[in-house]
Amino acid sequence: MSMAGNLRKVTSLGRVGGLRRVARLARRRPRVDLSHPARSPLGSSVVNCVTYREGVRIPAGGDLVDTVERMRKNREGFVWLGLHEPTEREFAGIADLFDLHPLAVEDAVEAHQRPKVERYGETLFAVFKTVCYVEHEELTATSEVVNTGEIMVFVGRDFVITVRHGRHGSLGPLREELESAPEQLAKGPAAVLHAVADHVVDDYLNVTDSVQADIDLVEMAVFADGARVDAGRIYQLKRELLELKRAVVPLGRPLEELSTRPARVVDPEIQAYFRDVSDHLLRAKEQIASFDELLNSILQAHLAQVTVAQNEDMRKITAWAAIIAVPTMVCGVYGMNFEHMPELHWKYGYGMVLGVISVACLVLYRGFRRSGWL
Repeated sequence: MSMAGNLRKVTSLGRVGGLRRVARLARRRPRVDLSHPARSPLGSSVVNCVTYREGVRIPAGGDLVDTVERMRKNREGFVWLGLHEPTEREFAGIADLFDLHPLAVEDAVEAHQRPKVERYGETLFAVFKTVCYVEHEELTATSEVVNTGEIMVFVGRDFVITVRHGRHGSLGPLREELESAPEQLAKGPAAVLHAVADHVVDDYLNVTDSVQADIDLVEMAVFADGARVDAGRIYQLKRELLELKRAVVPLGRPLEELSTRPARVVDPEIQAYFRDVSDHLLRAKEQIASFDELLNSILQAHLAQVTVAQNEDMRKITAWAAIIAVPTMVCGVYGMNFEHMPELHWKYGYGMVLGVISVACLVLYRGFRRSGWL
């Protein structure tokens, strides 16, 4: 009988009695490993459910309720349950089975929470913002650079429940990595919490490296000779950087709390690992702060270049207007239809006026060229 299969029945009920009746139903299909897909191919929010004892994955046997009761009785092992965007109805049975606080359950179902760590009795509830870099051929004013999601983690003495929101941040590879290090996994559910936090923060560093490449390209374009950069690209990077900042910066205090404040479900040895994750987070925060300042400088430089270009255009327009003013003035004077005007009936008057106009315009043109206005 598959524990993952039984759990899909569990999520549809709200009482332990109903859980027990449904969880004992036999399933004929072979067990499906749901570690990697974003959602179960069977239509449930359950991604995977695995039992560990002394850091080693043990074969699924019996139903989930009996397994949990047996572990609680023998005080050995823990269950790792993974969910993806569960509904309130799907999560009700799990909340009853593991005695989860209603406020934490509401946050896990609704999502859109700030990174935080809360304690409800002997259960620890943590929220992490996940990020991923959106690949694009060319950065435009509407390009999406950073995509965010969430991972909520419930940690108890004998269970860890991960609830993921978003289409990225799969924990399947992380589960396999932990299973390859049973000595770390043997430290209990807190080891999974640390691994999730470390995984999330590592993604922050990867995304900041990719964002830096985009910023470098925009910076080179701004300072390239004769380049015309759309200011929308810079503003778009600043908006996406703000999205990344909202995910990274608030996580500092929860990680500090995990690394310093004692908790029953967190082994003191694991707290040292959280301090390492906090150091990595600090590096990501410093990078984001430097990116923000750099983008401000790039934007100011771009605006200064635009202002300089506009001033150059205005100087050229002014210079040409001054040159055109000479023939305009002369022609305006001789077009006033007075009967008695000097040189009006002179044979060479027309040629002389054209010559004077040409010489005056040439002198003005050379003067403006020497001063850099043309």
